[in-house]
Amino acid sequence: MKTLTILGSTGSIGRQTLDVVSHAEGRLKIHALVAEKSVQLMEEQARLYRPEVIVMMEETAARELRGRLKDLPIRVDQGMEGIINSVTAQQVDTVVTALSGRVGLEPTLAAIEAGKMIALANKETLVAGGDLVMSSARKVNCKILPVDSEHSAIFQCLEESSETIEKIILTASGGPFFGWNKEKLATVTLEKALCHPNWDMGAKITIDSSTMMNKGLEVIEAHYLFNMEYDGIEVLIHPQSVIHSMVEYHDGSVLAQLGRPDMRLPIQYALSYPTRWKNPFERLNLRGKTLTFHQPDLDTFPALALAYHVGRRGGTLPAVMNAANEIAVSAFLHEQVSYLGIQEIVEKVCSEHHVLDNMDLGSILDADTWARRRAEELISISMPGSRCLSLRRTIKH
Repeated sequence: MKTLTILGSTGSIGRQTLDVVSHAEGRLKIHALVAEKSVQLMEEQARLYRPEVIVMMEETAARELRGRLKDLPIRVDQGMEGIINSVTAQQVDTVVTALSGRVGLEPTLAAIEAGKMIALANKETLVAGGDLVMSSARKVNCKILPVDSEHSAIFQCLEESSETIEKIILTASGGPFFGWNKEKLATVTLEKALCHPNWDMGAKITIDSSTMMNKGLEVIEAHYLFNMEYDGIEVLIHPQSVIHSMVEYHDGSVLAQLGRPDMRLPIQYALSYPTRWKNPFERLNLRGKTLTFHQPDLDTFPALALAYHVGRRGGTLPAVMNAANEIAVSAFLHEQVSYLGIQEIVEKVCSEHHVLDNMDLGSILDADTWARRRAEELISISMPGSRCLSLRRTIKH
C-alpha cells in the first residue's frame, strides 16, 4: 500500500486523484489533503477519505474547517509550514503535487529532500525552478513521475537509452480558438475562453490552454523532465486529443501513447508505476475517428514562441514569465484585462526583467515576487480608460 499526500485535493487534478484512490482496491491510502480555501469541498473529502491531516493555506479557512470537523480525529493545519510537514511526514511514500501555480515549488523541494516519490502535476514547479528541482532530485535519487497527460505519454514511450531519441512531440488540442485570427481573438469573452472543447480542467489552466501558454509551460517542463534540448521538442496541434504525445527515434520510428482525454489515466499510472492497474474507466474507441495534426500558429498565439525563447534563455526568466502569466490570467478571470492583454502583460514583464543565473531558491522567489508586482502595476495601467501597453520585445540580460 502507498500512502499519499495530495497537494491541491479540491482542484481538478486533486479530485480525479481521489477518484483513482477510490478505485484502487485498497492499494492507496491518504495521509494528508491540502487545499487553499475550499472549505465545503474539503469537508466532504475529509469525511469520505478520513485523512490524518488536512492543511488549508488560508487561516480563516483552516479555522472554519476545524469547527466543521470537530467530531472527527483529523488534525487541521494551516499555511506553508503545515504543507511542508504534510509532505515530509515519515509515513508518506508519494506526494501528488497538484497545487496551481508557483506555490508548489517549496513543498515539492521539501518532499524531494525527504526522499518522497513525486507525482508531478504542477508544471509551474519545473518552469520556475527546474534546475534546482532536478539537481535536488538527482542528489537523493528521487523519482519524479509526470502526471500531465503529455509528459506521461512521453514517459510511457521512452526506451531505456535516451541516446536513441531524435525528438519528442507534444500534442496540443489547440483549445477553443484553434483557427482563429488576431482580430477574432480580440472579441474573446471570459465565458468563451472557459469552454475547452475536450478537457474538463480548472479555470487557470483552461485559459492557459486557450492562449497556448500551457503548451509553452509544458515545453519547459519537458526540457527538464527528459533532459531534452529545446530544438528537440516539437509541438503539434491535434484537435482530437487522442494521441497525447509521441517520441521519434533516430531510426525514424515514432512511438505514440493514445487514450481518452481523461486525466485519471496518467494519474493512476504515476501512482501505480511500474505496474498498471485494471480500472473501470471508459475505454478509448477509435472506430470512426479521424486524427489530424497541424503546425501551431505562433503569430496568432505568441505565448508558445515566448516560452521557447524564455526557456532557452533560462536563469530567472522562466520564473518571471510564469509569475506574470499567473497574475495576468487572474486579472482576465476577474475581467480586469482583455484576452489579448494577457500576452501583452507577460511579454512586457519579461522584457523588463534583468535575468539572473546561478539561482538558488531565494533568487527564484525574489524574481517571482518582482514579476507579480510589476504585472499588477501594468494591469492597473491597462484598466479601461487607460492607454494601451506598448510592448518591448527585447529581453535584458
